[in-house]
Amino acid sequence: MDKKAAGWKAGTETFIPPKSDIAFKEMMRCEEVRRHFISDVLGIPLEEIRSARLENPFLSRRSRREKQCILDVRILLNDDSRINVELQVRRLAWWDKRSLFYLSKMYTEDLFTGQRYDRLKKCIVISILEFSGDENPGYHKVYHLRDLEGRLYSDQFEIHIIELNKNLTGERLDDWIRLLRVESEKELDGMQSSNLGVMKAVDEVRAMNLRKWWRTLHEARLKAQRDQWAIEEAMREDSMAAGKAEGMAAGMAQGMNQGLAEGELRRSRQAIMDLLEDFGEIPGDIRDHIESEVDRDILKRWLKSAARAANFEDFRHRIR
Repeated sequence: MDKKAAGWKAGTETFIPPKSDIAFKEMMRCEEVRRHFISDVLGIPLEEIRSARLENPFLSRRSRREKQCILDVRILLNDDSRINVELQVRRLAWWDKRSLFYLSKMYTEDLFTGQRYDRLKKCIVISILEFSGDENPGYHKVYHLRDLEGRLYSDQFEIHIIELNKNLTGERLDDWIRLLRVESEKELDGMQSSNLGVMKAVDEVRAMNLRKWWRTLHEARLKAQRDQWAIEEAMREDSMAAGKAEGMAAGMAQGMNQGLAEGELRRSRQAIMDLLEDFGEIPGDIRDHIESEVDRDILKRWLKSAARAANFEDFRHRIR
């Protein structure tokens, strides 16, 4: 269990860190924080952001079999672009495919049968990760649809990856990274920035930590996370134990089958030599030939040949 990522501190009252799920969403509920954050991530001047309103974070399903997408924060920017902001502190399998899945769902969400493609809005994904997405330097990476020469095919998809565990580089986002790395009330009180959006976010997190209701909710979320991780760990252990038991059983069965097969081969070889001993001492070449044979069907044929042979030479002739 990753206690640090969950905002857990031994022996003290639980601190709600900015990167926790409920704190991050609550920060983004503040329009001033939202506008400054989007401006800094996307490099859009603040005055060009006419509106950045929150949308329903649940993407609809058009059938019961379709996977439900749940996004952390959905924002409609200037009424013509959709933004999904997601903060992920635990590494997930197939992260790239998962991100593209959500992006595709968000892009096609509002287009229904009979409607024109011009209704589709540009979609931007901002993924904040507390693990390394790749080995490339720099904590902020931006991806577009381009050809091999770098020419833009379409601006409809845009992906931003922000990695909290990499070195700061002097960008506009540095103070946001410092804020999301805060792990204690002392660190939060020492947070200083010329970025008004960052300082407003600090105020939002401080206010949450002063309210017992928020701490209770956060502790409940932590308990749910710990329980879920415990269940996952138990499932992994059960799976490993089951796999080990299955492997042992398969090995034993294979060993038994091999033992039975070897026993049958030995009996077939001995039966052939018992018949041939009626002619006298078995020549070495015939004995070696019989003992080296591992095909049951061939040994069965040789047994019949031994029963019908008149002598060793006749047996050699029959098994050629």
